[in-house]
Amino acid sequence: MKRTILHSGNIFIKKGTFASAMVIEGNHIIYVGDDNKAFSYMEEDSEIIDLLFRTVVPGFNDSHLHLYYTGVALQSVDCYQAASIAEIIQRGKSFLQDHPHLTYIWGRGWNQDYFTDEQRLLTKDDLDQISTEVPIVFSRACGHVSSCNSAALTLLNLTEDTFVEGGVIGKDSQGVFNGIFYENAIQLLESLKPELTFDSVIDTLEFVSKKANEMGITSVGTNDLIIGSEDTSIIEQAYIEWAQKNPTVRVNHQVRFLTPQLLSQRIQEGYSPFSNDFLSYGPVKLFVDGSLGARTALLSQPYHDDPTTQGVECLSREQLAEFANIAHSNHIQMAIHAIGDLANQYVLDTYKLLDNPYNSARHGIIHSQITSQEQLDQYLKLQILSYAQPIFLHYDLHMVEDRVGKELASTSYAFNTLANLHGRLSFGSDAPVEPFNVIDGIHCAVNRQDKDYFPEGGWYPKQKVDLATAIEAFTYGGAIATFEEKKKGRLAPGYLADFVILSDDIFSMKPSEIRSVSIDKTMVNGVFVFEQ
Repeated sequence: MKRTILHSGNIFIKKGTFASAMVIEGNHIIYVGDDNKAFSYMEEDSEIIDLLFRTVVPGFNDSHLHLYYTGVALQSVDCYQAASIAEIIQRGKSFLQDHPHLTYIWGRGWNQDYFTDEQRLLTKDDLDQISTEVPIVFSRACGHVSSCNSAALTLLNLTEDTFVEGGVIGKDSQGVFNGIFYENAIQLLESLKPELTFDSVIDTLEFVSKKANEMGITSVGTNDLIIGSEDTSIIEQAYIEWAQKNPTVRVNHQVRFLTPQLLSQRIQEGYSPFSNDFLSYGPVKLFVDGSLGARTALLSQPYHDDPTTQGVECLSREQLAEFANIAHSNHIQMAIHAIGDLANQYVLDTYKLLDNPYNSARHGIIHSQITSQEQLDQYLKLQILSYAQPIFLHYDLHMVEDRVGKELASTSYAFNTLANLHGRLSFGSDAPVEPFNVIDGIHCAVNRQDKDYFPEGGWYPKQKVDLATAIEAFTYGGAIATFEEKKKGRLAPGYLADFVILSDDIFSMKPSEIRSVSIDKTMVNGVFVFEQ
């Protein structure tokens, strides 16, 4: 097998440890150390790469996102960073003009807190200005609120008796449906989508994996399978075929089940129908609450800026316990979405009751956002995995205190405290909620600032992490979450040849310069899949 020798670099081994050279043979690393020894591995056809003192890190592992749906979002109406309702309407009109034959329009990414005309949720009246004939659904950035136009509402045939457990269908002051759907009620909108095709899913996976490689991403934990929803069978089979066609991203499924009965049925049929080096089945994914931006995250006290609500309970304690007992008794890992402090307590209490010393099952909590000090102590005591998204700070730091108050905000997004889990902290993006730009995620974790470097000195700076910790949470931490820490997440002999060459020596930079770093090359399985 052909060897590749990389030399004269700054190769990150672990915190405080670096090497200058690395040798790849086939799809594995066979040596990491100094230049002289590396050249002793040279053969006649070896490829030699001068790193020019650039930094090399393991391939980035986005520990929680929605890979397929990120691809869908990147090919739909882009509502991200829109500064007004008027801009959303204009973007929708432009998209419809460019795609006049569409029978359904979907978009994602709007956030009412960015609107300068009116800071409110989109309604059917807004989207009707784009079209009253073509059904339109625009999802908020968080994915926990969606808005539709009148054409979509008409097709849904809603009545006063329409009810979705764990969800809310919005009405205006006159009691008329206003086109806003919260949490589980969003499932009703799925019926409006055109029939999914096998080939279109594979095309989307190929498209989005290349985009991920551009960001240095080589592995992901993805929640795209929702057992009980109409499209999941096609998406799942497409993933299986795609995983056998030279993919460029390693995928670990985080599988959501709509009912405990569906989970039991799946276990009887075989939880994991397929696996190879690029596709595996990981934890059961559950939702306990919604999002902070939409005020649907479940809090122990009313929202400071809206005392009429404490959020939305998407899963009761009893339902959560039923799911947990089924999964744990069948040796299946769990990764449960919890953003509000009450939601976090639900999950911590559930995990505490399981026969699971030192959390050997590696159950985790996705987001771990709003937490009290007592809850952080429980994370550490129970050794709960945390799948956190530092990029959320870009938006959230501007509104957290308004939502939950200063006291609770001061112990939230507690990356430095959670780093004491010693490898059980992993970072991700939750794309398409936020872009899967890892460098921006590292910046937010290290500097506790938004992408405009606000606030000066960082937001609750005691929870900053150092650069090495942030990189390990984007690499080794993700491997621990999928029980793969002995084959990826590090640059060491015997490990898979998944790595990233950065444009600069990121470790010699000031923290304020991190965002200037770009991805020069990404290798997956011994092959360069992206080159700047």
